[in-house]
Amino acid sequence: MRPVIGITPDFGATAARPGRPSLPQYELKEAYADAVLAAGGLPIALPYSEDESAAKEAVRLCGGIVITGGAFDIPPELYGAKSHARLGPLKRGRTQYEHRVLREALAADIPVLAICGGMQLLAVELGGTLYQDIGGEVPGALDHEQKNDPRQPGHSAKVVPGSDLEDILSAKEVQVNSTHHQAVKDPGRARVSAVAPDQIVEAIELPGKFAIGVQWHPELLAAPEHLALYRALVQWSRR
Repeated sequence: MRPVIGITPDFGATAARPGRPSLPQYELKEAYADAVLAAGGLPIALPYSEDESAAKEAVRLCGGIVITGGAFDIPPELYGAKSHARLGPLKRGRTQYEHRVLREALAADIPVLAICGGMQLLAVELGGTLYQDIGGEVPGALDHEQKNDPRQPGHSAKVVPGSDLEDILSAKEVQVNSTHHQAVKDPGRARVSAVAPDQIVEAIELPGKFAIGVQWHPELLAAPEHLALYRALVQWSRR
């Protein structure tokens, strides 16, 4: 049987029409589910709840977890910082729920793949900090919000030799897409496993566990090394 892989969705709203008000709805890009299916897993969306026990029970149903990205920022108070002038929009309810899910998964030793903003949340959970805006805080940095199609690479990333990521990708360098303006500054208890040419952190991992964060969106890229991340998650979830 395919192992169940829980995916955290985004939230949005339906379009209002005459006599029909806008209503909240969950949103999930097909690429996440497609990547899990292609890797041999069974994707399910994890609905939000303010009840901490609901997050715990949801995680225990899953063999693995994907913490997804989105067009929002991590609240700076979670890593002891004040708001930067270029801090983007926040989704506190989503972040709070994902934080619970991530914490429960790590405590239960359930494998986690954290994507883009999910990687940033993983770093924060492990005691790290973030650049709230790369362009305003890192002189000479690349433009990490690429203007071309995110299904195409935006820049390269060097993989740290001897890292778990190197074992998974079987590569010393990968071409990645780049759709973020925040980035990991201090990885906390995680270790850095890939960096961009400007030294912005592109991947982190937690030694001794399958807890890997990547700043790019591997589910959107066609090269086989990117699907390998999802395959590794599914393989670990079978253990």
